[in-house]
Amino acid sequence: MTDRRSTRSTPWRRLLRSCRAGLLAAGGALLAAGLAGPAAATQDYPELFGTTEVPSSDLKLFPKWRGAVDRFRGEQGGCAAGQCDSEGWRAFIEEMRGKDPRRQLADINRRLNENLYIIDPINWGVPDYWATPFQFLRRDGDCEDYAIAKFMALRALGVPNERLRIVVLQDINLQIAHAILVVYLDGEAFVLDNQIASVVPASSIRHYRPVYSINEAGWWLHRS
Repeated sequence: MTDRRSTRSTPWRRLLRSCRAGLLAAGGALLAAGLAGPAAATQDYPELFGTTEVPSSDLKLFPKWRGAVDRFRGEQGGCAAGQCDSEGWRAFIEEMRGKDPRRQLADINRRLNENLYIIDPINWGVPDYWATPFQFLRRDGDCEDYAIAKFMALRALGVPNERLRIVVLQDINLQIAHAILVVYLDGEAFVLDNQIASVVPASSIRHYRPVYSINEAGWWLHRS
């Protein structure tokens, strides 16, 4: 779902830009330090958005991502009453199961984009918070929350971790940080984005400049 408020109100755009700056904090530090840890497993996929990718398997520098993954695992083991929408999530996954992979991508992107866009200071009272899918279903969220929910939905459907990446990037047109999900299918990278209604090839997008991408096993620093 495109956040139309960001294009209509200058104060809103400034607040959105400030909030999303937190997304780039880890990537900026990594770029400044030139840091690359032990290499993650190599993947026979095209490099994203024309960048050079530096892989690492060290996820210690990404506590918000690791925290969201760990909390979601815990939530699936049991939730206090009213604290998560486990039944709604399971019904959603079962509805997607067995569909053609491209149909899964399209339907997951469309259905989760129906959630409302809410920035973290309003939703959580902090500048940057990475929510679990259960939290996202219950309270909506911002760009990385859409991406995380789509990532976990595809993982629940059996898509291997190595075919998925959450990509934190700079939207050159809007001049704000943004997060999307990239899925590798049949040798091509596809983008699931709350700002784009349909699933599109990454090669068709020219206004995204990736900073880093991440999955459950590692991360990639992107250099132009």
